[in-house]
Amino acid sequence: MNMIVKARARLAALRDKKGQNTVEYLLMLTVVVGVVLIAGAALKKFMPGLFAQIQGMISGAANTMGGGN
Repeated sequence: MNMIVKARARLAALRDKKGQNTVEYLLMLTVVVGVVLIAGAALKKFMPGLFAQIQGMISGAANTMGGGN
């Protein structure tokens, strides 16, 4: 009978993983932030040209729709 109580206590301890879940979420958040920072640094030199290209497309479409004024 005493062994059953000990086994149940061990099983209950294994099920209680709140601290482990918190650490796992923090590690995932750290990885996501790292990927975003690396991607941002890699794309930093391409962004001004990309925004200028998008602005030109929008202006061209607006001029076409507005009669070219």
